[in-house]
Amino acid sequence: MHLEEAIRSRKSVRRFLPKKVPRDVIEAMLELAARAPSGNNIQPWIVHVVTGQVKQAISKDILDAIKTESDQHQAEYDYYPEEWFEPYQARRRAVGFELFEQLGIARADREAREQQTLRNFEFFDAPVALFISLDRRLSLGSYVDLGMFIQNLLLVARAHDLHTCAQAAFAPFHRIVRHHIPLADEHLLVCAISLGFEDLDAPENKLITPREEVPGFAGFYGFE
Repeated sequence: MHLEEAIRSRKSVRRFLPKKVPRDVIEAMLELAARAPSGNNIQPWIVHVVTGQVKQAISKDILDAIKTESDQHQAEYDYYPEEWFEPYQARRRAVGFELFEQLGIARADREAREQQTLRNFEFFDAPVALFISLDRRLSLGSYVDLGMFIQNLLLVARAHDLHTCAQAAFAPFHRIVRHHIPLADEHLLVCAISLGFEDLDAPENKLITPREEVPGFAGFYGFE
């Protein structure tokens, strides 16, 4: 797949087919994604790949925790600001409204919206999940490096006719995840990535989020 096609076709898929992804394909994807740049080549990314019963056990334990102790789970880093402001607030709301509209969920239907949110923790039925972490003793630059690795991974998936959904929603449940994978104490859980084949008939997968036009975020200086 041409790089431009991979970038333009990448999206967050929220329903996957129950079709297995071979381990050798995942290993090849990780090997290529690891060509991402990093400051002084420290390569801070750490990946745990789960499937089958391990993935199901993580899903069950998190869903049980949400029912009984949701207020006891916090992420170890701040992904979003404490208070939203424009233009980010509007963009955030718009994508939420568009997703629920695709699913036919009314804005006032709080129960249906919550059920859709819980689908995160079922990995949207994806057969494979990758938990991405880094050493908490590293600094902010390593988050930049990790972002480039994750982007590589999402694009490489498209080259294998696979789709993904990157999910920071798992970060608050790092203590539960640690029960199932050997995530060292010094490793900070950043996100999970659901991986598999897109369900083309799913209405939620019709959502294509808009992007700001270039003049809205870029300036050009010194050109003749």
